[in-house]
Amino acid sequence: MRPRAVLALGTAALLCQGCPSAYQRTYDAETKKLEAQHRASQEQAQAEHAEASRYAAVVYFDVGSATIRPDGQRELRWFVDKMQPYPQAVVLIQGFADTTGTEAGNQALSQQRAEAVAVYLSSQGIDRARLVVQGFGTESPAVSNLTAQNRSRNRRVEVTVR
Repeated sequence: MRPRAVLALGTAALLCQGCPSAYQRTYDAETKKLEAQHRASQEQAQAEHAEASRYAAVVYFDVGSATIRPDGQRELRWFVDKMQPYPQAVVLIQGFADTTGTEAGNQALSQQRAEAVAVYLSSQGIDRARLVVQGFGTESPAVSNLTAQNRSRNRRVEVTVR
């Protein structure tokens, strides 16, 4: 082959490699657009989660009971109201007990308390699939169990955004 033909073929090959097709340019532009939308969506979700995480509720119970008292219902209605703008927020419901009774009984009671709160939140419009329920028994007391007043603070369910 003549040097001129080789040069022409080499130049043509370089031009083809360095010059993407219209299809490739469109694909790249669309990919960048979708990636930007995805990032924006993730940032919005993170901002909403941060906002929803500001809200929490604590419900207290009588000795040996998993019945939500009127003050607890008020607290939970307030929480439900605050969660309305955040329909994707996952809610963590953690039940606790004081040291009155047996450990096995307290474990079951703390779970029953957490379940009672979950049922109440569901009845107020929060999707049950968004609720994570846990019972901890006497684990993680809020305060020492030495006095009756302190024990009343440990018979609780904490509701937070996960």
